[in-house]
Amino acid sequence: MSLDTNDIATDVRERGPLSAIADTQVLPAQWRVHLGLIASVLVMASPLLLAFVMSTQTVPEVYDITDIGVGSDGLANYAEVFTRYGMASYMFNSLVMSIVVTVAKIAVSLLAAVALVFYDFRFKNAIFFLILFTLMFPVPVRIVPLYEMMAALGWTNTLLALTGPYVASATAVFLLRQHFMSIPDSLVESAKVDGVGPLRFLWKVLIPMSRGMISGLSVITFIYAWNQYLWPLIVVSDQSKQVVQVGMKYLQSVGNAGQTDWGLIMAGAVLTLLPPLLALIVFRGPLLETFGLSE
Repeated sequence: MSLDTNDIATDVRERGPLSAIADTQVLPAQWRVHLGLIASVLVMASPLLLAFVMSTQTVPEVYDITDIGVGSDGLANYAEVFTRYGMASYMFNSLVMSIVVTVAKIAVSLLAAVALVFYDFRFKNAIFFLILFTLMFPVPVRIVPLYEMMAALGWTNTLLALTGPYVASATAVFLLRQHFMSIPDSLVESAKVDGVGPLRFLWKVLIPMSRGMISGLSVITFIYAWNQYLWPLIVVSDQSKQVVQVGMKYLQSVGNAGQTDWGLIMAGAVLTLLPPLLALIVFRGPLLETFGLSE
């Protein structure tokens, strides 16, 4: 970009030499910032780009280190993963599990947060700290007693076993409690004067005022449930009822002549990434609001 000398001279006369020189440096500085951001995005996205390229390649093309372009298989690997290796079934199972966990966890957390903020009862603070204390015992630590419980209830190989351990969430209760504590007391008193009951107050007042927080928590919960691997691997023995993360493990055994078919594996990986990525794109605003950020 060239700058006219007459324009620079005019700026020097009107605003002084320092201001004019500073303006001529704004554009190069902006370009440096944008180039740095683009380079950072490319570096972070390179594994995903590499996975997509490999998902279009045949086995010989994958093992040929000089071949870094789009492969000759095109979308054939995606079709084969869906039809021959049951990825569609695994994704459906994961989708159902994630939706059930998200809805149940948000509902339980809302009720718990309402009780902790708007009701007075004995040992309320102790109960709240006990809820937070459960953060020290994630599901992998509780696998053995949880599995024994599922077996005693006859829930193994069922949706109840997949979703039951994830319904309660100390993190969601804590975030919703802190959010509800910011609601003015005058609003609560007005609702009591108008005879609004607890559930109606939750449905008509708290939920509409907390849509951003609830949406952000829903996205986080959905992605967390979608990425579960260890617990489904243990509690579900029927392959047709498995989730997508375990289904990816089954793809690792696919190959010919001792060579793993990385094209199929990468096609499955790309498909596995799509639902969480779509959720992040659609609900990016509420998700940023949950963390106190803005777009």
